[in-house]
Amino acid sequence: MGSHGNDNLESSVKIPTIKFTKLFVNGEFVDSISDKEDVDLAVNAARHAFDDGPWPRMPGSERAKRMMKFADLIDQNVEELAALDTLDAGKLFSMGKAVDIPSSADTLRYYAGAADKIHGDVLKMSREFHAYTLHEPIGVVGHIIPWNFPTTLFFLKVSPALAAGCTMIVKPAEQTPLSALYYAHLAKLAGIPDGVLNVVTGFGPTAGAAICSHMDIDAVSFTGSTEVGRIVMKAAAESNLKVVSLELGGKSPLIIFDDADVDMAAQLALIGILYNKGEICVASSRVYVQEGIYDKLVKKLVEMAKAWVVGDPFDPKVQQGPQVDKEQFDKILTYIEHGKREGATLLTGGKPLALGGKGYYVEPTIFAEVKEDMLIAKDEIFGPVLALAKFKTIDEAIKRANSTRYGLAAGIVTKDLDVANTVSRSLRAGTIWINCYFAFGNDCPFGGYKMSGFGKDSGLEALHKYLQVKSVVTPLYNSPWL
Repeated sequence: MGSHGNDNLESSVKIPTIKFTKLFVNGEFVDSISDKEDVDLAVNAARHAFDDGPWPRMPGSERAKRMMKFADLIDQNVEELAALDTLDAGKLFSMGKAVDIPSSADTLRYYAGAADKIHGDVLKMSREFHAYTLHEPIGVVGHIIPWNFPTTLFFLKVSPALAAGCTMIVKPAEQTPLSALYYAHLAKLAGIPDGVLNVVTGFGPTAGAAICSHMDIDAVSFTGSTEVGRIVMKAAAESNLKVVSLELGGKSPLIIFDDADVDMAAQLALIGILYNKGEICVASSRVYVQEGIYDKLVKKLVEMAKAWVVGDPFDPKVQQGPQVDKEQFDKILTYIEHGKREGATLLTGGKPLALGGKGYYVEPTIFAEVKEDMLIAKDEIFGPVLALAKFKTIDEAIKRANSTRYGLAAGIVTKDLDVANTVSRSLRAGTIWINCYFAFGNDCPFGGYKMSGFGKDSGLEALHKYLQVKSVVTPLYNSPWL
């Protein structure tokens, strides 16, 4: 099930020499001492750069220029950066070059455009006072980023924080540190002052924990699992009550109504679960299909899944690379066994793919007759495993779609505007895609409801996450008006 790419790929891709493997602290690559001490040194550098350095004090327009230069340097190194994420995470090289890396440069440019437009309000007081608000950078920020989109998530967090005038420590996932270190190097070339952007590699329970509990970090932004999100929040509460934003797991429903174009709906459903080998927090892992087109759509979906090309992520013909590591690979296979044991019907896939006897490849897998109390319907699997179910009415679809602890995203496929309006307002999720999926954009806020977390990445909401509002009040004497 699932065809596969050339096992003996004569790759035309030049695998890059790994240039940067040390930590980046205060503008230099340095050796690690221990995770905790590394974090302390990085925080000291960031604190000094914030309290005494030029970054928060320079005009927003000057920060913008340097961020624009940073973006240009990314564009000049797309191929090498995409290769690093493919080597680290098994991501498709073709997608990295076409999407992840260039769009991250655009994220930098978007927030660079906002850097000189940060301002508060003049307030009309009811007594003889003049008041206004200032939007000030929050200070030293800790960014903890996941392994599934190492570049995208780096810039969704770093860009607005830079625009706001913050300084920061970035901890990439231990599985995917290479591109983050390269970006630190480019930031220095772009003129980002020393200490503003520090990158500390290390493990979550040590380096990540040191960031979350650090008494001199003012805010932490985390993307990852709900379980670790709880730990982050607890550490923030028990240390200095730092501001926390969490973008956590998802079990996003895609609801396909009888009037949908079957080919388009099948395509959205398939891409929704197989893109990035299912290692995506907003994967459409639960697909609800109205009974009138259920059989037709499922037939199409299975055909497409069987034709999906799994293999070497450097091969341009391949659509799905290997899972990130053995732990994730084993987790996905365990969930597939749960699905079989709990009585879901396996329509296609369900097994590892041995390509040349190595690699953590999993066949595109589709289960039908999935009920809401099954583990494959409740838990985020983070792999190419789709749970299908049939529904009759709009109310049933809404109820079943909402029967999850998560609320990150959802999709609706229908030609009926009234249905689209009703359902989009009824679903408890942070992003609703109508007749599209994965429609992200720099201007479109992204974040969860319920146990998918809180706080937004993207849009101007993300910029405000890194700003504090200060009210300033002065008395008015002998003013002709208030």
